Amino acid sequence: MYKIINADFLADNIKRFVIEAPKIAAKRKAGQFVIIRLKDGGERIPLTIADSDITNGTITIIVQGIGKTTKELNTFVAGDFILDVVGPLGKASHIENFGTAVSIGGGVGTAIAYPTAVALKNAGNHTIAIIGGRTKDLVILEDELRQVCNEVYPTTDDGSYGFHGFVTQKLKELIDNGTKIDFVLAIGPIPMMKAVAETTRPYGIKTVVSLNPVMVDGTGMCGGCRAIVDNKTVFVCVDGPEFDAHLVDFQTLERRNKTYREHETESLHNYLCHFDKAFDEGLLSKI
Repeated sequence: MYKIINADFLADNIKRFVIEAPKIAAKRKAGQFVIIRLKDGGERIPLTIADSDITNGTITIIVQGIGKTTKELNTFVAGDFILDVVGPLGKASHIENFGTAVSIGGGVGTAIAYPTAVALKNAGNHTIAIIGGRTKDLVILEDELRQVCNEVYPTTDDGSYGFHGFVTQKLKELIDNGTKIDFVLAIGPIPMMKAVAETTRPYGIKTVVSLNPVMVDGTGMCGGCRAIVDNKTVFVCVDGPEFDAHLVDFQTLERRNKTYREHETESLHNYLCHFDKAFDEGLLSKI
């Protein structure tokens, strides 16, 4: 059992958890993730380790409530327990002094990009962060990134904050204005990562994306996280999660991620019905 030390909402439906996990905190590196299971019979889901504190023996994860399990997790509060937290899993980010390094986060992808931005800064890079959200309220970790990056550019789809447009448009603007970019890390929805890859491709800028496919065990045994990179099959949980963006088959990745969409929708519907019933009966605290 893993105790939640702190839990707070960063934005609507996006929650930050600090979890007691000293062994994971001691070994975790930027880019790695954990797989959690809330309770017996529960779904196993991968979540990137956004931060860790070796002294206090804690790790931080940031969760967007989209499916049944993430919505259920976001009802947990400080003092609650998570049944299983397994990790650190996956390969750590490749960090070196590239020169000027840009970390791009779309939505909750900003939480995944954050630890790598920290590592890139510590390696001596001039670090730039471009963080996007549909609206101002969905732009997260701006203050934290300003503490570790030389430049931070928030963007919003609706123009309610920062640059009005997509993260790719801001990236293109920087390139067109003469910023020499040596490395780009992009993390977020598949269409966004694909768009970043196509933006940097003509310039030959080294670009890496962190993939988040369907995953069950996190050790390469189940094969659920198969992806195609450089026309070869890889297992994201052990070969990644980070890959050369210009070699990823995003079309196949997006198609595979929709495999269980019907089942996921049904599971979420059943959970929400149960949630509403418990609320009506005054039993919400038991969920």
